[in-house]
Amino acid sequence: MLALLHGNQLAGHQAVVVGAAVSGVAAARLLAALGASVRLLDRNPEALDETCRADLASRGVRLVLGPHKAEYFQGAQIVVLSPGVPLAKMAPYLAACPDAQVLSELELASWFVSEPILALTGTNGKTTTVSLIGHILESAGRKVFVGGNIGTPLSEHVLSGQPGDVVVLEVSSFQLQNVHSFHPKVGVLLNFSANHLDFHADLEEYLQAKLKLFARMNDKDLAVLPLEMKDELQGRGFTKARRVYFTPTERFPDNFLPGGHNKGNMEAAWLACKAFGVSEDQARAAVATFKPLAHRLEPLGEKGGMLFVDDSKATTVTAMRAAIESFDRPVRLLAGGVFKGGDLEGLIPLVKAKVAQVGLFGANREIFEGAWTGVVPMFWEPTLEGAVTRLYLDGNPGDVILLSPATASFDLYAGYKERGQDFARIVAGLPEDREARQ
Repeated sequence: MLALLHGNQLAGHQAVVVGAAVSGVAAARLLAALGASVRLLDRNPEALDETCRADLASRGVRLVLGPHKAEYFQGAQIVVLSPGVPLAKMAPYLAACPDAQVLSELELASWFVSEPILALTGTNGKTTTVSLIGHILESAGRKVFVGGNIGTPLSEHVLSGQPGDVVVLEVSSFQLQNVHSFHPKVGVLLNFSANHLDFHADLEEYLQAKLKLFARMNDKDLAVLPLEMKDELQGRGFTKARRVYFTPTERFPDNFLPGGHNKGNMEAAWLACKAFGVSEDQARAAVATFKPLAHRLEPLGEKGGMLFVDDSKATTVTAMRAAIESFDRPVRLLAGGVFKGGDLEGLIPLVKAKVAQVGLFGANREIFEGAWTGVVPMFWEPTLEGAVTRLYLDGNPGDVILLSPATASFDLYAGYKERGQDFARIVAGLPEDREARQ
């Protein structure tokens, strides 16, 4: 792969990378390897540790921390916006370099990828399904890179110089808003529902960003799409790729992935892998050995006859719905945090049928209370620990205590992983026997 990279390809070019998180740092490293003069900007004056700062300096990357200034963008031919940096908010600064290419790290890195790309987007279940796809392909003997919005940025793969048979990427709407030539061989839209409405102007803008994944595909490529969206998508000329629609099936009865939604995810994964020569028998054997990822309907074990399940990754209402639907036993639901939009009232029939109690914690209690007061017994605690403890005290053997909050975690935690880890800590500290709870 490094044969595609030459140290003088961008010699004499000025590049600016906005955002010094994982993908921004990776983009800066790649641009420096291409010979560009690179300026990496971040508003946080404490961004990056000393080791990372020293590494960037050794590559000739200039790190500029603090408020952005138009002068930092002057003369730039390339501007890379990290995921979550809205293009509209950068307009005053981009005016200083009107001729610059504005792109995402995903777009930049894709220029130097020689392997076929399998890219997946959607609102919920992306990481689990991308990991499953990687597992199926590897089990079938393919050498696979799995990354993008999950784990390792594509730029780091390019810099590694270790090509494989297939590049499997999870891609977000944030990344896709600034792609122009990104071209997967197989593209998957897993599902679509309200999310990130604190970033996107509306649902249409969010959907348009997702569909950019397919824009450069041709009739030799494959688009794997949800059957429930067929009517919506048929009227859109968003791709020239051949389309195949999937729906949940019983094709993979032996699996560790609970819930009807995962039946659809497994079917989408199989159809995507089939395009790379994987047989149904190979896929079935691989699915049977794939274990759920952390914080995604992850069983933590039982105490007092109650099952504790960590679904902290469920940051949307749709993900919460899928989690609740996964259980045939009474659910005591933990919810609350930074609400990103969605129809909580639309969950009322499901909540009435399956949820015995709701324990709210953290921010935005008023949104949940406004939707569900009088529908289900509900209380609020300022912390997750307080809510878990109360649900455990109120619960009965056979119940599920489910952390599936339908929100981002940033009111109380640095991310969903930290929220899930704290849930596991709290569960571990609960007494084992029922009487000791009183």
